[in-house]
Amino acid sequence: MPFVIPPELNPSPRLLMGPGPTMVHPRVLRAMSTPLLGYLDPEFVVIMDETQALLRHVFQTENTWTLPVSGTGMAGMESLLANLLEPGERLLVCAAGYFGSRLEEVARRHGIEVTKLEKPWGEVYAPEEVEAALRANPANPAKVVAIVHAETSTGALQPLEGLGEIAHRHGALLLVDCVTSLGGVPLRLDDWGIDAAYSGTQKCLGCPPGMAPVSVSERAREAIRARRAPPSAWYFDLAQLARYWGPERVYHHTVSCSLVYALREGLRLVAEEGLEARWARHAANAQQFCDGLAELDLAPFVPAPNRLPTLITVRVPAGLDEARVRTRLRQEYHIEIGAGLGPLKGQVWRVGLMGVSSQRENVTLLLGALREILKD
Repeated sequence: MPFVIPPELNPSPRLLMGPGPTMVHPRVLRAMSTPLLGYLDPEFVVIMDETQALLRHVFQTENTWTLPVSGTGMAGMESLLANLLEPGERLLVCAAGYFGSRLEEVARRHGIEVTKLEKPWGEVYAPEEVEAALRANPANPAKVVAIVHAETSTGALQPLEGLGEIAHRHGALLLVDCVTSLGGVPLRLDDWGIDAAYSGTQKCLGCPPGMAPVSVSERAREAIRARRAPPSAWYFDLAQLARYWGPERVYHHTVSCSLVYALREGLRLVAEEGLEARWARHAANAQQFCDGLAELDLAPFVPAPNRLPTLITVRVPAGLDEARVRTRLRQEYHIEIGAGLGPLKGQVWRVGLMGVSSQRENVTLLLGALREILKD
């Protein structure tokens, strides 16, 4: 058969209100169309430094090792696990959803011993539960405690204050998954004693997927320097990546210039809006959405005290074909929301109110569309 050239790219318009990716700001898209520079071009080096400074501001940290790893949020998870822990060392994972369990799976693939705490999906951990788990095995203590700040599978927001102090008291480091929280809810790495954190660009930062911002404290850097052997993942070796992103500028890999441009502009938008104002906007739009759900006789899955404002899980009414609702939203209203994962499959919708997508008019449009569909 003769080769047929596909038509020019022309995807259908979508209002992305699922668990990610989310809408990308026009300024970010324009930044991505900027001409490329070489990965060691002096002008690009300045852009790298500016991006790191902006990342430190959004993470609320002074950590020197604050940089974007090439890859999605999973690249951030794998890089920190592979660098902080060696085979045979112990990780304490506090899991209450899909991505807490993903931490366990990735760690085990690197030969790390895992002690896993589990709670029902949608619940969060109290500080005393974490401390009790650290005390439980003094003969083989955990080197790292890992916990998810914003569990994307359930819509639960894990309180973090005090956990760093508890981990340090037991000689452990605190590792936090901030994929769905960075830039959308309060997060203060230095004040809360968080030793290592990773995120993704496609959530509250309003950028395309493809980079995983990470930040590592001096305490965690000391643990990495004290390793007996290099990390098990060459591509995610943070010491080598820091030599490229730091003043040495030693080549590691060809970073995506366009994605760095995008991240820099997305972080500029965060800084211009102001962190406090941005956190307040996400909270206000989440409240508007939950108030509208009540008028439709729908309810969030997670109770208010621990409900994540950037991603709301909505209980699906009994007997309703939830997939059909999502299909009609996409086909008739050009709105995308997400389905449930794991034990929540078929039981919840996941609605992302993150970054550019977290706008009052978007909430009003989605609620109106749901009202019309559910009437049928």
